[in-house]
Amino acid sequence: MSLAASPAAILQIDEQLARTVRAGLGARPKTLPPRLFYDQAGSELFEQITELPEYYLTRTERAILESRAAEMIALAAGGGRLRFTELGAGSAEKTRVLMKAALAQQNGLIFEAVDVSATALLAAQARIEREIHGVKVRLLEMDYTNGFELDACEEGERRLVLYIGSSIGNFEPEEAARILRKVRRQLVVGDGLLLGVDLAKDESTLLAAYDDAAGVTAAFNKNMLVRINRELGAEFDLARFNHRAVWNGTMSRMEMHLESCTDQRVRFAALDWEIEFGAGETIHTENSYKYRPGDAEAMLADAGFACAGTWTDARGWFEVCLGRAEEQGIGNRE
Repeated sequence: MSLAASPAAILQIDEQLARTVRAGLGARPKTLPPRLFYDQAGSELFEQITELPEYYLTRTERAILESRAAEMIALAAGGGRLRFTELGAGSAEKTRVLMKAALAQQNGLIFEAVDVSATALLAAQARIEREIHGVKVRLLEMDYTNGFELDACEEGERRLVLYIGSSIGNFEPEEAARILRKVRRQLVVGDGLLLGVDLAKDESTLLAAYDDAAGVTAAFNKNMLVRINRELGAEFDLARFNHRAVWNGTMSRMEMHLESCTDQRVRFAALDWEIEFGAGETIHTENSYKYRPGDAEAMLADAGFACAGTWTDARGWFEVCLGRAEEQGIGNRE
């Protein structure tokens, strides 16, 4: 008589993912990290979100870059050549604006794309190399929040780290500060960091951006459960969870949650584990902090950068800041 393979053996469980999910769903309140959004389906859904009429962030930041990219590049280069390193590159859609501005001022460009999604990286590489002559793309599939090491630049090059899209807002302030200090440790004096941050605005605009009428953001949020079902043998019923977007004015952040519609128990067959949910109980899946004017400059200064320039849109909805690595910065401090 043959024995059937166990669910864990069939799935080849990712132990790090299993530990993350166990810890998050076993906590009070329940939480899961936003990096779990970005499997192939999640990356595709996020690209759809960036094109929604309610989602102002991408088009507002792109407009800033399109109007001021030449100035940003000239300030960052300081008369030399630039190499780009983008954290959380995704599709690198807005980055192409900066690439074209750089190529107007120098011959050739090395672009190091850092992301957890191999699918997004490969798609970005294919499009960039097809559409922009002179860019050499290097892919770095990694979670930059855990620390990273970059190759030294070539002689005469300065590195410009791109941390745009207000990705920094997904982290608690203390963790955001640590990430920026980690970036500073990878740079030499004169290198730069271009940081994009979303500014606080009226609640109705924010709520619409994170709970669109077409339900794309809801599908993006629930896709985390789809991924956990697939990769950890869980049995989440998506119909029994609702997407919730909440403005937390006290913390100045948008929050995304998955709310249980009823009392229920979810089984993880491959992990031999179950977890209970009460009706109305949520899984906190994402924060997106919204900043005041001057906050980005203060974060850069704390990490060891001098602010070389700040740009915003006419409505004051979004801000892009260029920081330059200083000689006596505190970026080496944990």
